[in-house]
Amino acid sequence: MLSYRVSFICVKFARRKHLIINMKKLLSTLLLSACCAAVAANQTITVTVSNPMNIARQDVPVVIPLNLYGDIRSALVTVGGQEIPCQLDDLNQDETFDELCFLANLDKKEQKQYTVTLMETGQPRSYPARVYAEMVLPNTKDKTLKKHQQNNYIEALTARGDAAYTYNVQHHHGVDFESELNGIRIYFDARQTLDTYGKFKKQLELKDTQFYTTAEQKAQGYGDDVLWVGQTFGLGAFRGWDGQKPTLVEPVRSRTQRIISYGPLRAIVEVVDRGWQAPYPAAAASGQQPSAFNMTLRYTQYAGHRDTDVDVYFNKDVSNYRFSTGIINVKGSEEFSDKHGLRACWGTDYPSTDTLKWKRETVGLAVLVAQQNIVSEEPANKDNYAFVLKVTDRHMAYKVTYTSANETFGYHSAREWFDYLKAWRKEVDQPVRIDIKN
Repeated sequence: MLSYRVSFICVKFARRKHLIINMKKLLSTLLLSACCAAVAANQTITVTVSNPMNIARQDVPVVIPLNLYGDIRSALVTVGGQEIPCQLDDLNQDETFDELCFLANLDKKEQKQYTVTLMETGQPRSYPARVYAEMVLPNTKDKTLKKHQQNNYIEALTARGDAAYTYNVQHHHGVDFESELNGIRIYFDARQTLDTYGKFKKQLELKDTQFYTTAEQKAQGYGDDVLWVGQTFGLGAFRGWDGQKPTLVEPVRSRTQRIISYGPLRAIVEVVDRGWQAPYPAAAASGQQPSAFNMTLRYTQYAGHRDTDVDVYFNKDVSNYRFSTGIINVKGSEEFSDKHGLRACWGTDYPSTDTLKWKRETVGLAVLVAQQNIVSEEPANKDNYAFVLKVTDRHMAYKVTYTSANETFGYHSAREWFDYLKAWRKEVDQPVRIDIKN
C-alpha cells in the first residue's frame, strides 16, 4: 500500500513537473512569437540626404512613399541619435498612410543620414504645428461670435455646378492654409483664385484671425489681407485658355474643396472640379464638341516656406487642350521674367474697393512653371502676367510664392524681391539628393 502511494505521488509529481516544463515552453514560444511579430512590425530604413549646393538650406522636404512597407501606422525619424518631427499622410483618404515626410536642415555641400523606423502599430507621434489649414462655415446659431471667431469647422464641401452663388458659403470664401511665412485662401467659385495674407512676424495666425483681422489684433502685430484679385489670376490660379484669353473653371458638374492634411509639417488641400467642359479651340474650329474631364488641384504648404507647391491632375488625356496661369498685374507694378518659366511683379494697390478702411499694400508675387509645360509667355495686360500651358501626362506641377512689404523678415523693394527669386529658382533647380536604403 505504501509503495502504491509512493508511486502515485511520484507519477503526480512527474505530471506536474511535465506540466510546468510545457508551460515554460509555451510561454517561451509566445514570447518569441511576440518578439518576432514586433520585429516584423518595425522596419528600419536609412535615408541619406545630400545638398549639392554651396549654400546652407533649411526645412528641405524629404518625402518617402510607403507603398513598399505595408500598413504603416506610426513612424520615428532620428538624426545623430536625436528625434526630429515627421508626418504621415493619407493622400487618397483610404485610411492607409501613403507618404512619410520630414524636413532636413543641411549646411553647404552637407550630407546627412536619417534613421527612419516604420511601425505597423500605434498612432502617429505628435509634434508642434508649423502649418495650419481651415475650412469653416458661418455659425448662424450663435450670433454673438465675432467675424474672427467662427467655429463651424468642416473638412470638405461639394457644390453642384449649377449652385447659384458659392462664394459666400464658406466663412472666408474658401479653404485657407499657412506656414509661418505666408497665408493663402482659395475662393470657392469658378475663379478658384489664390488670395494672399501679409504678415509682420513669422507665426501662425489664421486660426486667430480667419482672414478678418480685428483692430486689436492688428495692434498686437497680426497681419491681414493684402491683395485685391477680382477676376484675375491673383497668385497663380489655374485656368482654361480659349485661344485668346484665360477662362474661368466653368461649367462643371460639381466643385469640391477638401483638406487632406493639417500638418504639423505640411498642409495639403485639394480643389476638385468634376465634369469641367474646358474650352478646346482646336475642336471649336472643326465643329467638334469638347468632352468633359475631372481636374484635381493639390496645394502643398511646407513649414518654413513662403512658396507653395501646386500639382494639377487630370483623369484623362488633355494634351490637346490649352490652359493658363500667371499672376495679377498689380496696379503700377514692375515686372520681372527670366524667360524660362519664372515670372514676377512688385507693386502697390488697395486690397479692397473700400479705400477708407484699408491702406495701400505693397506685395511681390511670383509663379514658376516648368519649361516643358509652357506654350507661350503672353504680353502683360491690365489684368495679368500670363502663361499659356500644355499638359502631356495628365499631370503638371508648378510653384507660387509671394511677399508682403509689411514683413519684418522679408523684402522691401522690387530689387530685393527679384534677387531673392533668382536665388530661390537655383534651389528649385538643384534639389537635394535622397537615397533610401532598406
